[in-house]
Amino acid sequence: MPFEYPEDLRYLDTHEYVRLEGEIATIGITEFAVDQLGDIVFLDLPEVGDAVSKEETFGTIESVKAVEDLNSPVTGTVIERNEALIESPEQLADDPYGEGWLLKVRVNKTGEIDDALTANEYSRQVEG
Repeated sequence: MPFEYPEDLRYLDTHEYVRLEGEIATIGITEFAVDQLGDIVFLDLPEVGDAVSKEETFGTIESVKAVEDLNSPVTGTVIERNEALIESPEQLADDPYGEGWLLKVRVNKTGEIDDALTANEYSRQVEG
């Protein structure tokens, strides 16, 4: 089954996605990344009120196979984190683009995502 890459998202080559609605960015990881990681066992996310910076690490995701850094597609302030996922990180695999979001960030500059990959560009990159 091919992976899904919603057209309304922008993507980083490190497998994070961002959905921008006004000045609120929802950040998560792609279905491809979830598949590559395997069973996710732990998630470390910043606290509400913490600052995140574009292209800098904001947390980690741990699976039975690996520990990977999570990188921010935007600069801004965390306004919400997905507490349900922190409690049950394995649920991320069920719906990475919906209930499986990681952070909501109030962005400083909405234009920052302009250099992120489109769905087409990202799918070409990961599926070769």
